[in-house]
Amino acid sequence: MKWIQAVTTLISRFLPVWIVLLSLIAYSFPDAFISIRGLTGVGLGTIFLLMGLSLSTEKLLTVIKNPKHALLGVLLKWTIMVAVTVSVAYLFFRDNAELATGVILAGTVPSGTSANIYTFIAGGEAALSITMATLDTFISPLLTPTLVQVFSGKLIPIAFWPLFINIIYIVFIPLLTGLLLQWKWAKRIEVVKPYMSVLSQLALFIVVLSVISNAQSSLQDNLSALPLIFLAVFFQVSIPMAAGYFIAKWLKVPEENARAILFHTGICNTALAATLAMEHVSSLAAVPAVANMVVNLTLGAIVANLFANKYKMTRT
Repeated sequence: MKWIQAVTTLISRFLPVWIVLLSLIAYSFPDAFISIRGLTGVGLGTIFLLMGLSLSTEKLLTVIKNPKHALLGVLLKWTIMVAVTVSVAYLFFRDNAELATGVILAGTVPSGTSANIYTFIAGGEAALSITMATLDTFISPLLTPTLVQVFSGKLIPIAFWPLFINIIYIVFIPLLTGLLLQWKWAKRIEVVKPYMSVLSQLALFIVVLSVISNAQSSLQDNLSALPLIFLAVFFQVSIPMAAGYFIAKWLKVPEENARAILFHTGICNTALAATLAMEHVSSLAAVPAVANMVVNLTLGAIVANLFANKYKMTRT
């Protein structure tokens, strides 16, 4: 089993590198991935299923008994991220409704699974990160389509119920299934738990390949706009990250919890946003979500490694 551990370490340690590499491959050879283009929803559903299976009941109960930090993180994410997102969308893409809608969708989906990974690397409280992600996941079927309708409805007509049902299928049902399986067959699940992290990352790779290959023509058609899109999503990711962390510290939240809140506030599930954009808006609207995915994975890795090495915590 040592080789499995070695592969897991290799994938986890260089996750942003793999993401960028796979993105370039999918962009350069999109036809090679025609067979998996329909697996984006399956890949995302698998990640949420594994999230449900991997939740530590004991640590989860500890966070639930003292939920103020989890509620604070969720509140910051749905206020700061949404406010910054809407501002960026209107500031950069007021004259391009599809791109503006894509930016808004990318900032109104649940937190990204990489937020949990980077919290762990940074020495943050992983149980808090997973709890916030779970809360996010439960409320997003209502909040995501509502916020997109409110802020994008004037730009492009967005149907509320198809978007709502899509999130229920991709997010809500897999997560509940994972929790149910863990409750019914806890001992059997324990055997699989050591491999859940790498399985989630492999599922993420499938999502990246399918999303990029699907959006390749739109990316290619809008190459001249990509620098502006990447600049916009850089602000969309970095400002909420910084604000989430410093507000948490200002409120005297413990360092390990503040680090979890930082990643939760700044990293959204942009693979889900890209999928929803392609299915409910247009392939062009998926471009900001794809760009955001690359930026939040890269920036998240830099911040996590900075915390892990230069500002390493000493737990007492």
